Amino acid sequence: MARHSADERREQLVEAAIRVMVREGVAKATTRAVVAEAGVPLGAFHYCFRSKQELLHGVIERIMLRALDLPRAPAAAGASPHDLIRAALHGYWDRVRERPDEHQLTYELTQYALREPGLADVARRQYQHYLQVNIDHLRSVARLAGIRWTTEVPVLARHGLDLLDGITLHWLIDRDDAQALAALDLYAAHLATLAVPLTDESSDSVPLSL
Repeated sequence: MARHSADERREQLVEAAIRVMVREGVAKATTRAVVAEAGVPLGAFHYCFRSKQELLHGVIERIMLRALDLPRAPAAAGASPHDLIRAALHGYWDRVRERPDEHQLTYELTQYALREPGLADVARRQYQHYLQVNIDHLRSVARLAGIRWTTEVPVLARHGLDLLDGITLHWLIDRDDAQALAALDLYAAHLATLAVPLTDESSDSVPLSL
């Protein structure tokens, strides 16, 4: 029988936990249910994770990397801020439509973590990551398009995160692709109005708004 490293086992158990949670909900993802799904002995769980909380961190980290990690803006010559933003939003939306069950699970995980003693940090880390992804994306767009944002990037990123959260949750409820894409395109158009060309005169304010 092939032996597996601790990292391989962790990967196996995280993916098994995601499958159980998608199928039965977060509360049903007991240690025994996860190891049964993975087809490994119970001892393998305790070898890889110190607690269920640590497993939840692993699950959220995995889903975050697949879900909200916005595609890097294409460095096409002459691409406008609107083009870069719209391309990234549509790339994100393709991922939502590819894995709707996992996106639904992210909301379940957040609410579960907020209700369970000792797990609030899981939800905080989840949204800190989402916020940083949005900040990094906005700064990437600014560099590629040669612009600066007229609103502080952390505020702009939080606004965008809240909007994407709402659009995604609404779509999970009604599955109206046309309306969801229309809302995303409206957001892209609005965000583009908050970009101004980068000039020598505005260089002093660049660090704040890139």
